[in-house]
Amino acid sequence: MRHYMKNVRKVELGFVVALRTGTALSSLAVKTNHSIACSHRLVNSNLKVGRRCCAALSNSRCTRRGNAALPARCFMVLVLSFAFCRAAEDVLTPHRVAELRLVTSAVISPEGTRVAYTLGVPRKPNVDDDGEPWIELWVTDTREGAARPFVTGKVNVSAVRWTTDGRQIAFLAKRGDDKTKALYLIPIDGGEARKAAELGADISTYSLAPDGQRVALVASEADGEAKKKLQDKGFKQEIYEEDWRPAKIWIMTLFGKKTNATPLALAGHVHQVHWSPVADRLLVSMAPTPSVDDSFMRQRVRVVDAKSGEILTRVENPGKLGSVGWSPDGRKIGLIAAQDVHDPDPGRLMVAEATGGSLRDLLPGFEGQVSHFEWANSEAISYVASIGVETILGRANLMESGSEKMPQPMIGPAGPILSGVSLSANGVHAALIAHSPVHPPELFTWSQSDPRLQRRTESNPGLEKIRFARQEVIRHKARDGLDLEGLLIHPLDEEPGKRYPLILAVHGGPESHVSHGWLTSYNLPGQVAAARGMAVFNPNYRGSTGRGVAFSKLGQGDAAGKEFDDLIDAVDHLISMGLVDRAKVGVTGGSYGGYATAWCSTRYSDRFAAGVMFVGISDKISKVGTTDIADEEYYVHSLKRPWEDWKFLLERSPIYHAAQHRTPLLILHGKDDPRVNVGQSRELYRHLKLHNKAAVRLVLYPGEVHGNRKAAARLDYNMRMLQWMEHYLKGPGGAMPPLEIDYKDSAAPKEKKDER
Repeated sequence: MRHYMKNVRKVELGFVVALRTGTALSSLAVKTNHSIACSHRLVNSNLKVGRRCCAALSNSRCTRRGNAALPARCFMVLVLSFAFCRAAEDVLTPHRVAELRLVTSAVISPEGTRVAYTLGVPRKPNVDDDGEPWIELWVTDTREGAARPFVTGKVNVSAVRWTTDGRQIAFLAKRGDDKTKALYLIPIDGGEARKAAELGADISTYSLAPDGQRVALVASEADGEAKKKLQDKGFKQEIYEEDWRPAKIWIMTLFGKKTNATPLALAGHVHQVHWSPVADRLLVSMAPTPSVDDSFMRQRVRVVDAKSGEILTRVENPGKLGSVGWSPDGRKIGLIAAQDVHDPDPGRLMVAEATGGSLRDLLPGFEGQVSHFEWANSEAISYVASIGVETILGRANLMESGSEKMPQPMIGPAGPILSGVSLSANGVHAALIAHSPVHPPELFTWSQSDPRLQRRTESNPGLEKIRFARQEVIRHKARDGLDLEGLLIHPLDEEPGKRYPLILAVHGGPESHVSHGWLTSYNLPGQVAAARGMAVFNPNYRGSTGRGVAFSKLGQGDAAGKEFDDLIDAVDHLISMGLVDRAKVGVTGGSYGGYATAWCSTRYSDRFAAGVMFVGISDKISKVGTTDIADEEYYVHSLKRPWEDWKFLLERSPIYHAAQHRTPLLILHGKDDPRVNVGQSRELYRHLKLHNKAAVRLVLYPGEVHGNRKAAARLDYNMRMLQWMEHYLKGPGGAMPPLEIDYKDSAAPKEKKDER
């Protein structure tokens, strides 16, 4: 392989010399064929890409003209072909990204010796029926190290829990002839899963009672027979934001006979439920209605009597709410909440007495963001938190909390990026999900007696053979002196002193951030773009999370202002480093990152050579009237209603700057997006087409929402994004690339013919 790569590199250099000197290429073609062919046989006789490169050269009209010099356009095609030939065998490609398996959740057993985890298994485009990834249930023994499949295949397992005695695993799924998602239990030591409870509608979540006999189920009430008959006759009208059915709580006996059970009489829509470890009380989070806006901004914590449904305690948490949980003695409540109603993201670790009283921040002044927590014991909480681009596993002792000193981590900040934690009953063993620059989310374990992280899964063994580009943290200053940071993925096989094309990959939110872990997916160019000779920078601009509440509020009331100036400053910093070619900078992002892409492709169009916008915002005025989070927009972003300043919103809309558009822009959007209405993309497309200053293409995905979920749409998106960037940052540019996409995996081995 090394000899083969060396020869390919010689060929690439030979082309460059020929182009610069005008040397005839007929003799070079012969040498190229021989060199590649010999090395090709040493590597793999089925390396069809290598043969295609050679054939393209020897059979091209350019080389059949004897000593005629190779035209520049043909040269570019050949160089790109050889670059792909080199990359296809040992680097990430869109098809390899589409095959990646991810650990999506993990729960450790009460005694800490086993971990039940779910594994996301994507469907194969062009092979399987299209759809979202299958979610399988696996169990690993931390003493033996072996992982066993429990529920696999065409399944979608969710909400995995251990029974109190650790002898069974509970989960939600729709199996066999199920018409709705039901609750199942499966023995840990062998046996089939049995249905433990079901309702007339999908169960969204549940909590097992400590007695092992009862369960609290959360589901919406099923439609009555009268309504079903009307629907069968064609009466399927939808009364917008009125005819929804709030989720309720049902108390049922496990494996009991189906009865006409009625839900607890609670007014509102239930999101979370947790049975008290010591009493018939439920810890519940509720919102007034099922609306997304209410779930974001008005979800509140209540303690409820499990028998009567009476509300015993009201915890008035401000603003957004994350997860909640009982202390082991049932006397306290832990929760991740917003600091105030204008806090963009719930990231404060708080505690309250179960009988009532005010909330107490366990980490006041913490310039980070808590994402997950578990009670270690009745006086201490373990938590995962982001600090900038890194993460920690920390522990807050209730008796010692209250100071503003930096938390003392048990794990981190260096190392894999933690994205979840589950503790054993005694709090000394943990299961965690973590990812790194060279692997997506996997299962890890940790013990207090041995604080080293132990990786327990290897869901994608093929990644060991992949060459990864260098990824590093870049810190720089904004034009107003603010300290900023982000993640840079260098071009693979980077040559010192050479400048490269750059893709600026802007995260959404903006209440989000990128961490120093895995940064490649269907909508993140990451290592795939790096393998194709492009640098990728993921900036954490002002307004990002992970650096405390104050930093996350810096962009409020100033949409597309300093927050997007930060993007330009990041590009300028990378140019000053000598890495980036100023004339070959692209930008991409989804949601708020799509807004940034639209802004950079219009208002800052002179700075960008290509843009790929995904489910993005183009009209700040119409966005408010068509989104399902208008109140969230007001409280944590704009801080004012549209009618308070129409002109401001108009001027901060990319359509307002459409006349400045000179950046070729690819726009992609799910047709059923409730968050950022597809009209946002249609508006921008139409304005840019009318001005007709640069290329623009609009791609819509039927059935997709705010982000693509199905395998085919994900692969199509990834391939179109990379095609667009390569065409305008590395290729000929000009007219748009072909409309049709060849979805075949050119790097896949050929099927062997049956020679019998």
